[in-house]
Amino acid sequence: MTEMAPVSRRRFLKRTGGLVVAFNLLGSAAVLAQAPAKPKLPGSLDRYRRLDSWLRINADGTVTVFTGKVELGQGIKTALAQLAAEELDVDLKRVEMVTADTSVTPDEGVTSGSLSLLQSGNAIHQAAAEARQYLLEMAAARLGVPRDALEVADGTVRAKSGEQVTYWELLGGRYFQYEATGAAKPKTPDQYKVVATAVPRLDIPAKMTGGVSYVQDIRLPGMLHGRVVRPPSYGAKLQSLDTAGARKMPGVVKIVRDGSFLAVIAEREEQAIAAADRLRGDAKWIEPATLPDAKSVHDMMLRLPSRDYVIDDRKGTAAPGAKRVEAKYTRPYQAHASIGPSCAVARLTDAYEVWTHSQGVYPLRKSLAELLRVPEDKVRCIHKEGSGCYGHNGADDVAGDAVLLAREVPGRPVRVQWMRADENTWEPFGSAMVMKAAASLDASGNVAEWNYDVWSFTHSTRPESAGRLIAAWHLEEPFPPPPTDMIPQPAGGGDRNAIPLYDFPVSKVVHHFLPQFPLRSSAQRGLGAFGNVFALESFMDELALAAGADPVEFRLRHLKDPRGRDVVQRAADKFGWKDFKAGDGKGKGLAFARYKNQAAYSAVAMEVAVDRASGEVRLVRAVAANDSGQIINPMGITMQVEGGVIQAASWALKEQVMYDRTRIQSADWSTYPILTFPEVPDVTVELINRPGQPYLGTGETTQGPTGAAIANAVFSAVGVRVRDLPLTPDKVKRAIQAKA
Repeated sequence: MTEMAPVSRRRFLKRTGGLVVAFNLLGSAAVLAQAPAKPKLPGSLDRYRRLDSWLRINADGTVTVFTGKVELGQGIKTALAQLAAEELDVDLKRVEMVTADTSVTPDEGVTSGSLSLLQSGNAIHQAAAEARQYLLEMAAARLGVPRDALEVADGTVRAKSGEQVTYWELLGGRYFQYEATGAAKPKTPDQYKVVATAVPRLDIPAKMTGGVSYVQDIRLPGMLHGRVVRPPSYGAKLQSLDTAGARKMPGVVKIVRDGSFLAVIAEREEQAIAAADRLRGDAKWIEPATLPDAKSVHDMMLRLPSRDYVIDDRKGTAAPGAKRVEAKYTRPYQAHASIGPSCAVARLTDAYEVWTHSQGVYPLRKSLAELLRVPEDKVRCIHKEGSGCYGHNGADDVAGDAVLLAREVPGRPVRVQWMRADENTWEPFGSAMVMKAAASLDASGNVAEWNYDVWSFTHSTRPESAGRLIAAWHLEEPFPPPPTDMIPQPAGGGDRNAIPLYDFPVSKVVHHFLPQFPLRSSAQRGLGAFGNVFALESFMDELALAAGADPVEFRLRHLKDPRGRDVVQRAADKFGWKDFKAGDGKGKGLAFARYKNQAAYSAVAMEVAVDRASGEVRLVRAVAANDSGQIINPMGITMQVEGGVIQAASWALKEQVMYDRTRIQSADWSTYPILTFPEVPDVTVELINRPGQPYLGTGETTQGPTGAAIANAVFSAVGVRVRDLPLTPDKVKRAIQAKA
């Protein structure tokens, strides 16, 4: 900025629109200088520009990297460490990752939507490049040589003369005190040594050897154990309670009751469980019937008041339609059903410390502060991995439980572990959905006009206030849930992936958002993409049949995006599509999507075997082709794709939340079955690397194509189309019998 003369004390400075303006006390102003506009920086670095927000060079020869994103099993901790190691030219073993801690890491919101590399990855990539340049300038000054004459190997900077200095000598333990400018140029793909290599996940060893890996594993000195006695159903209220028996039980420290919020704190976990069971038996609840008939929920959704949004309205010129095809598809409520029930540890000293597997520690901190009626700086949320979840399960809620109990016993940490029934009946579910598709084919068998409607409840009630935590609903002075809203395009919520990527001349897509919902729902892996891609790609097969075309050829005919075409063709070729002979219970199916129409591309080809007598669908093998742009860790992407196929297969074949007019019935694994190990198909993953292209989120890309590929393969095997998820043996058997 241009140097200025000292400003009178009777003036104050304000930066506005790039100008530095001086205001005197009478309100007149004069432009003093033109402040240079700051360049746009990649990802979250644009909001947190100081290198110290992202990197620390330690005196012990290590590098600490900070991210506001969390490890959920998607391998992001490893990928981010690779980016930092690559740009800094240090061995990966030197990199220590610190994830999502409200006291030390940037606020990067919620880890969701396959956005971690786009937001945090790009930030760390550029920050590390800037840090390397900064350190080389320091080294050049120390060694008395030009910066361009220096080389770096594992943090040691060398001149051609043989003189050298290390990062740790230059900056070890001190702050950069430097703001990123965007001037430093990261490496080009041909220079990569760490990026694009298969690196074992950093988080796996402790999990495989019984180390402290998860929040469920935390044990602190003097730790107490808590259990919450949840109401038996959504609308239940605590009418009366006899605490005398529970108070006398071994190890009980305190019974906590606030309105209908009821909990026990004990010295040992088994003591807390026993006391909670006793309280449950000694509590009487008023329990009205508040839930809809599960068998008619999808019909009810079509009748509920909706807010309608036209999200695609292509009004091109199309040939006259020669054939009309229509279909309706449904998705039930589905649970996260995390293998390890939700858990949190909280302690009250001068402030609240909370160890949590929340996907958004900063939004959670805000919610907990409101719940406790304390300032936000009196709450620190520290992320610790949880045992199994992609999406909004009970992690935030159990943190609310933990702080309420920690408030009752200052100085002692309290660990609150949900039970299986708590997890399955109180977590937010993936929303039920109804999808209607209609299309006209012209005389050549091409899509002339496309119409699609989707009805869905909210796909996000993540914490942003105390009213998003279930404990807050049950207090004597409750915090009511705030109104819900849809997630706008291009990401979308219930309408995620509802806009086809195919090139149809005329297309209209309408999202019917249902603001009132009978069952608690929120973000589940992929949000509405699973239901929408299931419907769109099932319907593409139905249109191909009506057009007398091969399903792969039909897709390629309508798909101009070259990267989309590549994954479809790669999956089909690797599967052996042209040579596969379907029929007599043996079938093939393929489906395609680009997640959110802006993230990774995926095509899945599936082989199934269907037992005509029982209707049972057995998954034989799957081939998944994936394009995630520039690959950082091929091993990590492969794991994500495989895991996505397996989880989506479980959704497609088995999972649905059961309930009656009063209670959720899917309280355990017998009432909410998931795919078992013997039922997992052989999965082959084909990765397409795009060196130098932007990173594309991978974690949620294969779910939609997998569900549709299974449905398409079932039709290929036995000639029946099941449009209502999940494809249980009963549904398939009924469809076979109806056709016969």
